[in-house]
Amino acid sequence: MKLVVGLGNPGNNYNFTRHNVGFLALDFYFKVKNLKWNEKPKFGALYGRSEDVLFIKPQEYYNETGKVVREFMRYYKIPTSDILVICDNFDLEFGKVRMRSIGAAGGNNGLKSIDAALNTSEYARIRIGTENDELRKKMGDIDFVLSKFTPDEKALLPDVLQRVSANIDEFLLN
Repeated sequence: MKLVVGLGNPGNNYNFTRHNVGFLALDFYFKVKNLKWNEKPKFGALYGRSEDVLFIKPQEYYNETGKVVREFMRYYKIPTSDILVICDNFDLEFGKVRMRSIGAAGGNNGLKSIDAALNTSEYARIRIGTENDELRKKMGDIDFVLSKFTPDEKALLPDVLQRVSANIDEFLLN
């Protein structure tokens, strides 16, 4: 069993915000693969399943997602080597997609929460670049990660999400 986690914040007011690009990536993947989310949450997450893969969108706030990931991991006996987390990175050029088999949280509070809950950082992650220095300087980091994508950025998202989908497939095959 593998576990793919998209990070984001629950609630419609966070749709299409930079912090919710993990949710957006999984929704895109589900649409492309014709998968469906279960209507009832489990362990505090929306979830879907395809064969031996669980996909989750934790419904805790971004900085508290670790406990949800830990519950799925424990219940389904998933080793950390079979976990993939998808998150935003405001220090990474907009649209750049970076996949690593292990890594550090690098200031990402969602990853910090998962690291603490699992007592390790040895799980795969896909970071999606959301950098926009001009906008970030105007509003500060907290407001920036909760801000919506600009129209120009939104136009680029399908290509970005397609590349993330390819990375998800690569992880699932290995």
